Amino acid sequence: MHYRTTTLGYPRVGRGRPYKWMLEEYWSGTIDEAALRERAAAREAECLSTQKEAGIDLVACGDFSLYDHVLDTAVMLGCVPERFGWQPRAGSRERSRLPTGLPLPAYFAMARGAEGVAACEMTKWLDTNYHYLVPELPDAFVLIENRPLLALRRARSLLGEAAKPWLLGPFTFLRLAGRAGEALASRLEDLAPLYVQILAGLAAEAPPMVQVDEPSLVGDVTDDEWEAIARCYAALAAACPRLCLQAPYGDVSPLWERLLALPVAALGIDLVAGRAANLEALKRHSFPDDKELVIGVVDGRGVWRSDLDEALALVSAVAAAVPPDRLLLSPSCTLLHLPETVEDEPVSPARRLTGALRDGLCFARERLAELVLLSRALSEGVAAVAPAWEGARSRRARFLAAEGRELPEVRRRVAALDPTAFERPPLAERSALQQTRLSLPILPTTTIGSFPQTPELRRARARAGEDPAGYDRVVREEIARVIRLQEEVGLDVLVHGEPERSDMVQFFAEQLAGFAATAQGWVQSYGSRCVRPPLLYGDVRRERPMTVELARFAQSLTPKPVKGMLTGPVTMLQWSFVRDDLPRAEVALQLALAVRDEAAALEQEAGLAVIQIDEPAFREGLPLRRAAWDAYLAWAVRAFRLAAAGVGPATQVHTHMCYSEFGDILAAIAALDADVLSIEDARSHGEMLEILRDHGYPAGIGPGVWDIHSPAVPTAEAMAAGLRRTLQILPAAQVWVNPDCGLKTRRYEEVIPALRNMVAAARRVREELDTVGQT
Repeated sequence: MHYRTTTLGYPRVGRGRPYKWMLEEYWSGTIDEAALRERAAAREAECLSTQKEAGIDLVACGDFSLYDHVLDTAVMLGCVPERFGWQPRAGSRERSRLPTGLPLPAYFAMARGAEGVAACEMTKWLDTNYHYLVPELPDAFVLIENRPLLALRRARSLLGEAAKPWLLGPFTFLRLAGRAGEALASRLEDLAPLYVQILAGLAAEAPPMVQVDEPSLVGDVTDDEWEAIARCYAALAAACPRLCLQAPYGDVSPLWERLLALPVAALGIDLVAGRAANLEALKRHSFPDDKELVIGVVDGRGVWRSDLDEALALVSAVAAAVPPDRLLLSPSCTLLHLPETVEDEPVSPARRLTGALRDGLCFARERLAELVLLSRALSEGVAAVAPAWEGARSRRARFLAAEGRELPEVRRRVAALDPTAFERPPLAERSALQQTRLSLPILPTTTIGSFPQTPELRRARARAGEDPAGYDRVVREEIARVIRLQEEVGLDVLVHGEPERSDMVQFFAEQLAGFAATAQGWVQSYGSRCVRPPLLYGDVRRERPMTVELARFAQSLTPKPVKGMLTGPVTMLQWSFVRDDLPRAEVALQLALAVRDEAAALEQEAGLAVIQIDEPAFREGLPLRRAAWDAYLAWAVRAFRLAAAGVGPATQVHTHMCYSEFGDILAAIAALDADVLSIEDARSHGEMLEILRDHGYPAGIGPGVWDIHSPAVPTAEAMAAGLRRTLQILPAAQVWVNPDCGLKTRRYEEVIPALRNMVAAARRVREELDTVGQT
């Protein structure tokens, strides 16, 4: 009996990041649209061929995108806001491959904004660091083009009958658009006929299976929502007899009986993130004879080599309930969250990537190999694949025995923590001391931290190993330039610009025990933005100062306060590939102690009066069901407080959060007890500010007045207008003025005028406040 394999999606980035470069060359005007489309088609074909050549039986196709698969789905369904100057028409004949009929400039304007036109809001995909564009729903949906059908036809030229169409499910699409309850049920009725058209077109091509992703089913689903889902899927299944409803990123146990009753041909479940609950549901209820089951048995999000013996036992247990001819093996979710291949990772002492640690790694291509090896062992017996099986076992054993996975002194320090380690004096007391120390004006101006990384700086970093003194000189020259620029522009609280940092997590990870770094472990965060998540494989310890010397140097250049920049423990955790042998709550405390030690050194050794501990991933870590939120928030808040409580009350602690919905966790954000909270507001149009006001949030708030993910330079009047709207919601004494995120991804040609305009806007509004006596 052959155990079939399938994939749920594949990384877009590629070896050497061809995806990134083609987009950025198009945006810069280096290549034209025809060249971009040609290169995109080649990259898509490479993704598909890689999976076929690995031996996968059914390969998901249609998940490739020029920016974001949620944006592509929105465009396909006619969700193009009027401000982008394009009116959708059903059945557009413009057969552009990616995206659909929408002209490419308008497509990228939706993603990135354009002159005078705001981009769509961007936020996190479920509990990952991938960002999606939030759909803005029209009054009436219009099917512009059957994008999955076009993708299937392209894929078949490479894959033949192994091509399995993919599309984002209607329930999840609406959930990602912010709909819930009755509003979601109503719009699902509107959307179902379009999905029927899409699936009927696919069914006419007779694919072996059609994958419809509904990851939102692993979250909370109300009875009213389920009734709408059931009606919708009855219609979809009638249109497409080979429909597979896929529910990754968690368990669907509360809905299991209802899912079994749907008239779909197959169900897909996650036996990594949702293993225990999904297995229990399988045991409680007989699986229908008329359905296939897709089981995610290797990790689509983590990079650690699978325990294949455990996976073999897992599949064998499932096969006792579902015959092998109705089972398909898959990753737990799309492989979008993984780098391409371990083949590009040489052993490197400089990055702490030892041979034993490398043996434990498994990226996208290696996950495919694991899946195929597991299938062969189940189909033919372990003896038939003995050399490969034993090789995988021995490499995993070497990784598990790697030096540094357990440090007794770190474990003892965590165990010895008492309640006082998590407390600072009351906010009112701290605020008075800080104002005396800093003497800041009303509506103080600052930035989030990073400044553009110039080509000269990147070249110097690339040569740092052979010329460390030269690199240090370039970094210090850049810091001095950034300090002068900020003084000349007129900012109130300065930053050193982070020229020595390629990434806000990786920079610290490379200096902490327990972490290693990759050379080419790139994953997509959004659009062309790629990150290299560090490998958190062992106990974490700060071995030496990490930012103190350059912070001291920056502060020596100016009488104005310079803000120290640290990445918080929860973000370090969320944006790393984390060990799976220790509770994340304990890992977070280890990280918090390292950050705490560095913050105290910035205060005591560098003389800084302002320290920012960034936590942009704080909400991202939330479990997908509310019932599990309290436990997560409890340890996440404790970790931040532990990191921040090592400095004195006169030192102002900032934190930064962006591109997430925070309204439902404001109590936890307030419990962080930061002195200033800066947030994204340029795309959210004040919604979060009203929530903060209604909650009675007591500390300083810096709503981003400039969307730095757009190349557009906002005018001073536009930012002043935004500030005036803010002051209709919040008291002036509480408001800071800043961009909504770091400036590293922008160019100085954009940054300098935008900062000038931001400072001018703050001064203009200050004068208006003085005139009416509100200060």
